[in-house]
Amino acid sequence: MYQGKKVLVTGGTGMIGVEVVKLLLKQGADVRVASLDDASRVGPDVEFIRGNLMEWEFCQKITKGMDYVFHLAGIKGSVGIGNAKAASFFVPHLLMNTLMMEAAHKAGVSRYLFTSSIAVYHPVDVFVEDNAWDGPPHPSDKYAAWAKRMGELQGEAYQKEYGWDKIAIVRPANVYGPYDNFDSKTGMVIPSLIARVVLGENPLVVWGDGSAVRDFIFARDCAEGMLLALEHGANCTPINLGSGVGTSIRQAVDAVCSAFDVPPKVIWDITKPAGQPIRLMDMTRAREMIGFVPRTSIEDGVRETVEWYLENSELAAKRYNVFYQKSFMESRV
Repeated sequence: MYQGKKVLVTGGTGMIGVEVVKLLLKQGADVRVASLDDASRVGPDVEFIRGNLMEWEFCQKITKGMDYVFHLAGIKGSVGIGNAKAASFFVPHLLMNTLMMEAAHKAGVSRYLFTSSIAVYHPVDVFVEDNAWDGPPHPSDKYAAWAKRMGELQGEAYQKEYGWDKIAIVRPANVYGPYDNFDSKTGMVIPSLIARVVLGENPLVVWGDGSAVRDFIFARDCAEGMLLALEHGANCTPINLGSGVGTSIRQAVDAVCSAFDVPPKVIWDITKPAGQPIRLMDMTRAREMIGFVPRTSIEDGVRETVEWYLENSELAAKRYNVFYQKSFMESRV
């Protein structure tokens, strides 16, 4: 389906975006990447355009002439930062999602993938797509989650009013891998732990008791699911992209530590919150609708991520981090 097609990947320099670009190039697509990152994070085989997706004119520019769009650009951060940096999550997501889909529609893009999030779900143990709207999202996720929910509704609105019935909506779980945000203060659990070990933190202090269960998915697996979703599930039906396998935080920490020749001692700070006990994705729809089955274990994925980071720490640092801007408006400069 991608052979000879002109495909735009917003956020194509990011963790999932890099993998999506690689897969598209393998399938013969003509790829354009739009991002605020440094151009060194993409290879020579793509067209790179640096700019801000919160600008209407820029969104019009990058969607012009495209057959397909993968809208991956977004903001994610560590536990607790969703409320501390509420505007940095909420406003850019609303602007980027709204302007990108409108620009793609006006440009005549035939297929569009919207990247939603596991955060859209209300607190239950197992997340089933059709139950997402049964309650509000978790308070710690609410700003990003409501922005993502609005993006999903926007796709549904375009389908109803304009008959644009080739929009795929995916909800990735906790994604990790090379090109992630390895900032120890703002990164998610796995990349943050990796960075802290590399920086020499020993003992390694981890919040909670390690019993909380999460659904981790390797970036390359998630990217494969996205290509499958645009091909077989572009009908505005949300699709979970997770492993469907529960991994405790203790198991994730063990995987990180065992990937190093000299693992640090781990101390569990049980005075700190551990978060929701279980957050697991139901993968029935992904398996039956688009034939998606993730292939990478947490141990193999973490080991590959650690190896990449040790060899590419300088490249990893060339990443735009919205949390170090004074306000989201600064991103426009």
